[in-house]
Amino acid sequence: MKKFLALAVLLIPSLAMGQGKKAQPVFAPIKDDPKLSRVLIIGDSISIGYTLPTRKLLEGKTNVHRIPTNGGPTINGIKNIDAWLSKGKWDVISFNWGLHDLKMDEAGKHQVPIEAYEQNLRELVKRMMATGAKLIWVSTTPVPEGKLSPPRKNSDVVAFNAAAKKVMDDNGVAVHDLYSFALGKLKEIQRPANVHFTDAGSAALAERVAASIENALK
Repeated sequence: MKKFLALAVLLIPSLAMGQGKKAQPVFAPIKDDPKLSRVLIIGDSISIGYTLPTRKLLEGKTNVHRIPTNGGPTINGIKNIDAWLSKGKWDVISFNWGLHDLKMDEAGKHQVPIEAYEQNLRELVKRMMATGAKLIWVSTTPVPEGKLSPPRKNSDVVAFNAAAKKVMDDNGVAVHDLYSFALGKLKEIQRPANVHFTDAGSAALAERVAASIENALK
């Protein structure tokens, strides 16, 4: 835990889902070391939380970039993926969509129905595979107990993750099961009645994400 806390000082203050300012360090472009490989992180505010400590853990091993925004739902990914991928050659892409797709409106309808979510993921994977990069799907992290705003259910996380895994298995994409890692530690690393993680929690996630990226680079 001391290691996680040490990494946590690198983190920006936690961001609300769907929010974030490009002036913040996590969104700033980085200067590549031309001798190293290039990695792209795509995801929502959960990935925003673990980007900086992941970059620190992989310092001197690879150039870790991320999209300059909150990735939001898959419908946002479909609109922006070509622009996100156009910033040079990628060796590894670590990506996730899910928490925004499964959030519900007042009528209990998901922002993106699971059938459309799966279809969108298939298109996104197709576009990312065309880059020649190794892909890593990071499973969506758990939704805790309690009243959440916007509403989300952990049973939906399980269902959406299962749909995503089917897409990844069909395409031979590596799956990093961050859901299972976080599930047994929610009281330690996640904020109460909040899908976001504490700074130490984000640092803990970063250790897992960095290890999956390093393994892919081998």
